[in-house]
Amino acid sequence: MLDELKKGLRAQADPAKARILRGFFKTGPGEYGEGDIFLGLAVPKIRALSKRYGCLDISDAEKLLSSPIHEERLCALLILVQKFEKGAGPEKREIYRRYLKNTVYINSWDLVDLTADRIVGAFLKDRDKSVLYKLAGSKNIWDRRIAILATFHFIKNGLSAQTFAVAGILLNDEHDLIHKAVGWMLREVGKRIDIDTEERFLKSRYKKMPRTMLRYAIERFPETKRRAYLKGEI
Repeated sequence: MLDELKKGLRAQADPAKARILRGFFKTGPGEYGEGDIFLGLAVPKIRALSKRYGCLDISDAEKLLSSPIHEERLCALLILVQKFEKGAGPEKREIYRRYLKNTVYINSWDLVDLTADRIVGAFLKDRDKSVLYKLAGSKNIWDRRIAILATFHFIKNGLSAQTFAVAGILLNDEHDLIHKAVGWMLREVGKRIDIDTEERFLKSRYKKMPRTMLRYAIERFPETKRRAYLKGEI
């Protein structure tokens, strides 16, 4: 079945789109996606195949996740999300364990953003969350992005404390992709929970935040207030 899935993905390869994706995901020397290989498939096509092969066993999905091909890794992760959401407790735990074991392959922002909250966040909702702080302190940018994106699950359930805790650790991060992710999650707190809750976090920290992080966080604020934050007048 694994070979069939790979054939299904490769049969839809689009070299022209692959060239575009290589540029979009920064695969050049020294860039964050250096050396990543693309077939040129749009996400809806990958989703369709992940649903068709959703019965792939966890071990085969893990094998697929180690592929050098971006779309194969994404397909593997989408299958694991499906299996996690349908699975019982022991299966959820095993998928969570294997996800964290293989973060070296979850090495692009789309791979993280489509899965971290649905596996890591969902598993940790009623459990000890110290693993998020460990991930947030990692030297690996994708571990750090997993840490903050996992908290999206909590935000969707009306909880902001873990987002603020992880954001605090990442406040001085040097990477633009972390600035964007933290700002995005802070914005989601304001959007889905309460803007006053977001502001309580921002007011004592916004002057120290990377500019991109702040811009993302205040994107939905009224224009007058947004400008005041950008000018340091709050």
